[in-house]
Amino acid sequence: MSFISAMQERYTTKKYDATKKIESEKIDQLKEIVRLSPSSINSQPWKFSFISNEETKKKLAKASLFNDNKVLHCDTLVVFSRIDNLDAFEKQIEETLPEGAVGYYKQFIKPLPEIEIKGWFDRQVYLALGVFLSACAEMGVDSTPMEGIEAEKYNEILESNKHHALVAVAIGYRDSDDANQIKNKPKSRRLLSEVIQTF
Repeated sequence: MSFISAMQERYTTKKYDATKKIESEKIDQLKEIVRLSPSSINSQPWKFSFISNEETKKKLAKASLFNDNKVLHCDTLVVFSRIDNLDAFEKQIEETLPEGAVGYYKQFIKPLPEIEIKGWFDRQVYLALGVFLSACAEMGVDSTPMEGIEAEKYNEILESNKHHALVAVAIGYRDSDDANQIKNKPKSRRLLSEVIQTF
């Protein structure tokens, strides 16, 4: 399947078949793909938690608002978190990035208010989210991005003391009765002429 075909057929899955499991090779590929995601100055201010343990999923489902059934029935839940400790982040980039990248951070990002710095971290995580969702589509894995989570409870369940949960993605294979499938609910997007500007 071509990439454009995968994107045309991709949709947000609402109902998963809990009996269908994602092949372990695909999970390994998705872990490597999300690790390779781009970020400004190669900052990588993130952590990705892959959860397939049923007891942990049950706990997270209770902190997932209206998304509880997706969390319970998907094969794997992937939690995208941003680093929450500015000192830890600065130590990380000083140990791993070239001097120019560290200098960019210290000159242009570090002087900002903490909320803006963390907003910059968030944007890097969302770059990884886009890569991940696209990869799932290309690999034939169904997905559901969910901001409807109680982040602080997620942090507690996942024992995250340096990272803060932003968004979770349920992945697995759709139930044949999922009403949100393209065949039941055609994809709706604005016209190309409305969203693309060419000079």
